[in-house]
Amino acid sequence: MKRRSFLKTASAFTVPMVINGTSMMALPKTKLFSGISEASDKVLVLIQLNGGNDGLNTIIPMESYDNLVAVRPSVVLPENTLLDFTPSLKLHPSLIELKERYQQGKVAIVQSVGYPNQNRSHFRSTDIWVTGSHSDEIIDTGWVGRYLDSDIDGYPMGYPNEDYPDPFALTIGNFVSQTCQGAAANYSLAVANADADLGLDGGLGETPMDGTKFALELDFLKTAITQTNKYGAALEQAASTGNNLAVYPDTRLAQQLKSVAKLISGGLQTKVYVVQIGGFDTHANQVQADPTTGRHANLLETLSGAIHAFQDDLEQMGLDDRVVGMTFSEFGRRISSNLSQGTDHGDASPLIIFGSCVNGSIIGDDPDIPPTVEPQEAVPMQIDFRSVYGSMLMDWFGVSINTVKDLLFEDFQHIPLIVDGCKTISSISEPNTVPLSVYNFPNPFTNSTSIVFDLISSVQVKVSVFDAQGRELLIVVNKTLPKGHHEIPVKTASLPAGNYYYRVQAADSQKVGLMIKV
Repeated sequence: MKRRSFLKTASAFTVPMVINGTSMMALPKTKLFSGISEASDKVLVLIQLNGGNDGLNTIIPMESYDNLVAVRPSVVLPENTLLDFTPSLKLHPSLIELKERYQQGKVAIVQSVGYPNQNRSHFRSTDIWVTGSHSDEIIDTGWVGRYLDSDIDGYPMGYPNEDYPDPFALTIGNFVSQTCQGAAANYSLAVANADADLGLDGGLGETPMDGTKFALELDFLKTAITQTNKYGAALEQAASTGNNLAVYPDTRLAQQLKSVAKLISGGLQTKVYVVQIGGFDTHANQVQADPTTGRHANLLETLSGAIHAFQDDLEQMGLDDRVVGMTFSEFGRRISSNLSQGTDHGDASPLIIFGSCVNGSIIGDDPDIPPTVEPQEAVPMQIDFRSVYGSMLMDWFGVSINTVKDLLFEDFQHIPLIVDGCKTISSISEPNTVPLSVYNFPNPFTNSTSIVFDLISSVQVKVSVFDAQGRELLIVVNKTLPKGHHEIPVKTASLPAGNYYYRVQAADSQKVGLMIKV
């Protein structure tokens, strides 16, 4: 076995560590995360919603509500059951605790998050989200793992050590998180056996000194076991000294977050935690006869209750200004409901950021739902998920914008996720925001239309046209445009009649609009 291949599978070793009855995975640590100080004690919690969450039944755009009733009659929520949220949005009734947190300024909603040329396969789209890749490229490193590779030398050999005694990240579950896959090794160590004693058996005998591949791999295996046991001891110490003050629901997700809070309170210097909840692949029976009940309602109730208890715990312990959480899911669902009281794989969906330091607001515009849609149509991407990742790295962990672009993508847009008083200093000193008022005319149109907008300064502009399945069909403009009024012609003679979307990106602003060819 090649060392690179072995390193990538070595994270399957188990640390039989149990905290609150939950199996855990450990990961090691970077210079950014060394020590606990004003600038380095930030914690990020990632909640993966496995299966593809239905964003249109989570956060409902009321200006399109009548159209939703028409195109998803078997799953749409009755208007009188929805929770008031903002003037243009309402919430699923299962999200009452999330609404309370938003009213406190501790929740941000990022609208229509996705990526160009959406892949609707669970496996491939999950790969794209955890690696931060383009849809047409295969990357074998995770977005967190690449950052760690850029900041830590020589891992895994020589870790833990005096400078880096604790794992820098943890995943709670039975499998390693590919989010933390580095070039040479996955920074995570899986913990799957909840009943075994802490520690792995290192009795593999003496390593032969003949320099063979077997000897090299055996030596590395012994090193990995030693490392795993040392990190396990650090986890056990934090669990024994940590505490929980809040009452958590009896759900798996809530218990995972309870473990995270306990470890943070126990002094563990870990900075990234990954937890997950499955079941969002709601092709059938997403709702029951009462649309406010059923699989999706139960999942959202679990998510809302777990986040609420976690935040309550952190606040009671005085740790809430150190921790920010973020959800992600591999895609949203289609606009139309299917014939099985469910929804099929779609494209973009809202992403939830929570914590006492978040910029509590709605980021982005509400999705615009057409009055008629084809069965394959889904919510178009407005904000690229990699811009969300990069903005979190910048504002929460102080990563420079140039590093973010190197790690993620050149078209990165900074998004104000964190309030000023909580930000870690990064390379952005002033917002690079361009106010955009965009429309296309004529609309509807036959063979051509123009996308119209004004710029207050000269700036790099990208204008793209997407079809209703998230495919980027045309890049009309991708260059610096001068200050002033612009009318960008779009020739669509080769396209069939149907619904299309333009996306205009200027600096850190973007607008998406529906354009209808007849």
